[in-house]
Amino acid sequence: MSYRIHANTAARCSGRKWTIAGVLLLASATCYAGTTPLDIMLLRANDQVAKFVEAFSEVKCTEHVEQVKYRPDGKVDLKEDSTYDYLVILTNAGGEITLDESRLAVHEQKKDEKKRVSMLVSNGFATLFLVFHPYYSPGFRFTDLGEDPINGQAFHKIHFEHIPGMRSPAALALRGREYPLELAGMAWIDPQTGIIARITGGLNEGMLDIGLKSLETEVDFAPVPFRDTNRVYWFPSQAVVEVESPRQHWRNTHHFTNYQKFSVSTDEKVAQK
Repeated sequence: MSYRIHANTAARCSGRKWTIAGVLLLASATCYAGTTPLDIMLLRANDQVAKFVEAFSEVKCTEHVEQVKYRPDGKVDLKEDSTYDYLVILTNAGGEITLDESRLAVHEQKKDEKKRVSMLVSNGFATLFLVFHPYYSPGFRFTDLGEDPINGQAFHKIHFEHIPGMRSPAALALRGREYPLELAGMAWIDPQTGIIARITGGLNEGMLDIGLKSLETEVDFAPVPFRDTNRVYWFPSQAVVEVESPRQHWRNTHHFTNYQKFSVSTDEKVAQK
């Protein structure tokens, strides 16, 4: 069985056997009287995520992907490395976010057809931060677990857990059906700015009835300066996705480097009759 996992906010079925589709208001804290410190922090995170959606769609980068499949004894069965020119376009139309990824292969390891080893294909998990978009955040419970610095910088560790029956930012598309994923995890947020430095997520429980034992992901962000602006954005630097079925185990690591701004222009011509 081949597995294809991608965090795609459009939640589409791809026709593959396995697809995980992640459907991962600008508001000022001063507008809400009586809010708790956690509420204010979440509102600032909402604002950062909204700005990030626009900024992330204006950059391209280099993505290096390491795919590993493990044997039952935990040893590496197969490893593949690939490099891509990567960009993602995030748009917000009518409150619904859609994500389109583009990968242009710089180097792709040739597949050994004789081995017929099924590898995990994971796309889009760098956008796990969309859990904090206000369109989806009402479907989660958030708990402030207190300060937890990263590299000497102050961050608060925020636990999030999906509320059953509420809108989920992730779903598993399998044979034409969609199965909401009960995500839970942690996010490290700057309480003053709402910047997300790290986020982890996974399933509260496995979905063994459809062959998914566990799903875990971790995304790290790092500041990226640009010459034409004084603003520093925190973009994904690494995303790790680990998946287990009752008989198979995969781990993919995505590294993102060399962020650059790009512009898109279009020309329209009217054909002369």
